[in-house]
Amino acid sequence: MHHEITVPFTIEQDENGTWCAAAALNPDSFPNGEGATREAAIEDLKAAIAVLAETVGVPEQLTVTVEID
Repeated sequence: MHHEITVPFTIEQDENGTWCAAAALNPDSFPNGEGATREAAIEDLKAAIAVLAETVGVPEQLTVTVEID
């Protein structure tokens, strides 16, 4: 079965130039990704999220529409 989930994440470049991406799948599960480029770190994070979702399950989601000025 396939699930499409949306996971907010942060990404930053460390002092050595490596890109580091992090997310919270649930309050106890924090997948991370890293790479030489921003895109590589995000792809690594996606892979980590997929593996972790198989282990801890897909998180419940709530979609909210907000108006931003």
